[in-house]
Amino acid sequence: MKSISISPRPIIPLILPQLEHRYKISRLNHRLPLLHLDGAGRSLLLMASLNNHNHNHNHNHHFRHADSNASPPSSAVAKISHLKAVVLGDAPASEEDDVVLPSHDFSRQALVPSQQKYLEMYKASIENPAGFWSGIASSEFYWKQRWGDQVYSENLDVRRGNIKIEWFKGGITNVCYNCLDRNIDAGLADKIALYWESNEPGFDATLTYSQLLQRVCQLANYLKSVGVRKGDAVVVYLPMLMELPITMLACARIGAVHSVVFAGFSSESLAQRIVDCKPKVVITCNAVKRGPKTVFLKDIVDAALIDSANKGISVDVCLTYENQLALKREKTKWKEGRDIWWEDVVPKYPTSCDVEWVDAEDPLFLLYTSGSTGKPKGVLHTTGGYMVYTATTFKYAFDYKDSDVYWCTADCGWITGHSYVTYGPMLNGATVLLYEGAPSYPDPGRCWDIVDKYKVTIFYTAPTLVRSLMRDGDEYVTRYSRKSLRVLGSVGEPINPSAWRWFFNVVGGSRCPISDTWWQTETGGFMITPLPGAWPQKPGSATFPFFGVQPVIVDEKGVELDGECSGYLCVKSSWPGAFRTLYGDHERYETTYFKPFPGYYFTGDGCSRDKDGYHWLTGRVDDVINVSGHRIGTAEVESALVSHPQCAEAAVVGVEHQVKGQGIYAFVTPVEGISYSEELRKSLILTVRTQIGAFAAPDKIHWAPALPKTRSGKIMRRILRKIAARQLDELGDTSTLADPGVVEQLIKLADT
Repeated sequence: MKSISISPRPIIPLILPQLEHRYKISRLNHRLPLLHLDGAGRSLLLMASLNNHNHNHNHNHHFRHADSNASPPSSAVAKISHLKAVVLGDAPASEEDDVVLPSHDFSRQALVPSQQKYLEMYKASIENPAGFWSGIASSEFYWKQRWGDQVYSENLDVRRGNIKIEWFKGGITNVCYNCLDRNIDAGLADKIALYWESNEPGFDATLTYSQLLQRVCQLANYLKSVGVRKGDAVVVYLPMLMELPITMLACARIGAVHSVVFAGFSSESLAQRIVDCKPKVVITCNAVKRGPKTVFLKDIVDAALIDSANKGISVDVCLTYENQLALKREKTKWKEGRDIWWEDVVPKYPTSCDVEWVDAEDPLFLLYTSGSTGKPKGVLHTTGGYMVYTATTFKYAFDYKDSDVYWCTADCGWITGHSYVTYGPMLNGATVLLYEGAPSYPDPGRCWDIVDKYKVTIFYTAPTLVRSLMRDGDEYVTRYSRKSLRVLGSVGEPINPSAWRWFFNVVGGSRCPISDTWWQTETGGFMITPLPGAWPQKPGSATFPFFGVQPVIVDEKGVELDGECSGYLCVKSSWPGAFRTLYGDHERYETTYFKPFPGYYFTGDGCSRDKDGYHWLTGRVDDVINVSGHRIGTAEVESALVSHPQCAEAAVVGVEHQVKGQGIYAFVTPVEGISYSEELRKSLILTVRTQIGAFAAPDKIHWAPALPKTRSGKIMRRILRKIAARQLDELGDTSTLADPGVVEQLIKLADT
């Protein structure tokens, strides 16, 4: 941790005489190893590197002051990072402020109340990961049987054989039991487990922990009755109804492997996942309302089941929930003998169900994520390590208290909905809010109406939503109280500093720390995140690694970079929540994640580290686009485009988008004799929507007489990215292209 800049307390008395005549000194040094100075409505935060600490008073250091009229002090005793700060709750964060300091009141009650405490815990987790994680696993979870002497075993180096990660192997447990039965036994039977808010205002529901367990057991018993056994796959294509986490927990209870597919994917994408994991049952609902629009989910499932049957994979049972607010059952298309109404069968089953005890390394779920090649990757997470890691990250990253009401806006079709809607919160006995609908329906104030209605204390969302609501204006936020909010969170992509400040100032009233989390489907849980109350926050920075995580930044040759730097983000050594393989394709698992930089897990993300040790994520470095926090492989979109009979060739790149973070920009070459037209443009976009889903639809179709290729036929995507971004003075060397004239043609067609 030598790159983390902190101030040793011995320097504080030496600096004070020069400053106290100009500033009121807030003595936080008993709690934070840094010096905080209040002045002119702002603060100055001094952070000094331990490595550079010496007692020679002759060095001349200049400070930037909140009060521009105050002259800088003449000397100090260490190399100082000059950071202007605002204290949580004192004033809004402006563009002038480098950091937001935790307030004394917030830190005093935080689970990790200081930098010292964080460093102490982090050091223990790195120096003795077996002791650190086994201590948490033993004390906070139920195990039918404890693991053996070896807490974990790993090989992250392809040069030493097959990649392998195992945690708590031999330990016998069950995630559903730990989410529900264990909490009920601890006295939480009557605590609200789930609040549910309908798309339509005025419709809602609740379940206590004991009621939730009963509902879970009924579904688990039904699944067993239709032949679902330990290790069998169940595909789930549900919107954000309470039946979605119920289904996940029911599968976990009987040792079945759930594969939740986001109910925005097309029938082709759903069929692809059905064919890959061969489920015993598909669970869906007839329809859902998203804002004013009705989406007929059952029709999509019907088409997917026909498609998968044509590919040799038949599913005999399609359990369908009647979502009456969206569509009545008599209007739902039906296939007798295969389709079964949830309401007709599940409530008839007993409200208790024996637990299937499983090994820590038995699979819990499959979740498909986009790769840089066309075929989605089936990320496989196992039971024990994932359970311990998601629960622990949730607890500390949100500074969880038993009284909290927690709302994560993510859908359970993505990893965030697995780890931080269902498993992480419920393993902590939390009260979780589910919202079925669109965040701006019936108006952009809906989120804050919901926050006030349920007295939400922790609000976790994506930068895309923040930017979208920001564009709608402050008045939709400020008409609501939001006084219940205590901690905010951000997920899915890096949040730009201006959106961070708006989220902090307007939504959180300048009094809620923001847990700006970086992690991935593959990591299972948070990897780099602020801990509320512990660290000063820099708007837009994910801050420092979570316990047990060793991030490194490497150059193109895989050499670790120290100090202030930029490069490829990798992780050395395993952590409990890491995925274990790609389903049915361990070779691709090794090739994608462990061969690029042998000895490390390669994240696919770029990262920079500043002089104070803070991490700043810079986005994907491979052929994956991050649209509204959803990863979409360029190859998937290209494949959909070229399936169109009038598309000869296509190349897709990501481009900056004001709301979505990244947009999809497609260069398309029509077949010979087909002219460019608005009809063709719309038809191409519809093809992508149909084959993948609406979220993958290109934002721009750029007509291309030809694509820039090298003499060997490789498409020069670097040039396409520059054209898409209109950075035409940065095209670089085009002499290696087979036909350099193509570039000029593309530039001329940029605005057609």
